[in-house]
Amino acid sequence: MARVPSAVVAATGLVGGYGIARWTKKRQLGGAVLAVAGAAAAQQWRTRAGGKAAGALTAAYVAAFAGSHPLAKKVGAWPAVLGVAGAVAAASWAVADRKA
Repeated sequence: MARVPSAVVAATGLVGGYGIARWTKKRQLGGAVLAVAGAAAAQQWRTRAGGKAAGALTAAYVAAFAGSHPLAKKVGAWPAVLGVAGAVAAASWAVADRKA
């Protein structure tokens, strides 16, 4: 079975969580997508890069989610979400996925 990079899982959680919340008008459903993908990515980070890296990347994931809200007021919702998802994906790749 092909291995899905943690960068893809994390970015999908951020983008998918926002998309689901927006299209269904159910913020809790979007939050569930965000949380499940974040937990899956954190498990991958811990396995591939260790606990400290997993903690740092999880903090970045949560900060990206929180930071996308004020950023959206400046650049728009989708550009903000895509920007923070790209940043988290790049960090995830650099720390956990690049070695594999």
